[in-house]
Amino acid sequence: MPATDWQKSSYCAQGEACIHVAADQDSVALTESSDPGGAILRTSPSAWAALIRTVKVAHGRG
Repeated sequence: MPATDWQKSSYCAQGEACIHVAADQDSVALTESSDPGGAILRTSPSAWAALIRTVKVAHGRG
């Protein structure tokens, strides 16, 4: 996954405490903006979608 595919979270305020996401058909990757070359969490698109659905429901947005 090339670095040019990273997208900053739309909920990110100014500063270095942001989540960056990159996705393709096979995986979703997450990293933090303060250390984009550091730890990268990878998961399947279906697991990512389940997490997002759960968070939206928990916050009354789903």
